[in-house]
Amino acid sequence: MLLTNFLHHFDPPTNEGLLRKVHAALAPNGRAVTLEFVPNDDRVSPPDAATFSMVMLGSTAHGDAYTFAELERMFSNAGFSRSEHFRQSPMPESVIISQR
Repeated sequence: MLLTNFLHHFDPPTNEGLLRKVHAALAPNGRAVTLEFVPNDDRVSPPDAATFSMVMLGSTAHGDAYTFAELERMFSNAGFSRSEHFRQSPMPESVIISQR
């Protein structure tokens, strides 16, 4: 299943609810592929992802540009066994592949 630029609009509990539905819809060895702006744990780098956090702060009620650790926790809480993070230089977005 492909989730492109979607999770940043919502808070973690809302995302986990959606991800539980995604998990249930996948085949036993299925994967979810997510495209998102993912700041580093310092939340100030890389610049594009950090700037996007400010956009979410100003334009959504509860959205954020989540770090990989935050996204990994959401996927894990929804039942996924593991997630991997891939930066897509020179693109500002990252790909996260999560295994059912």
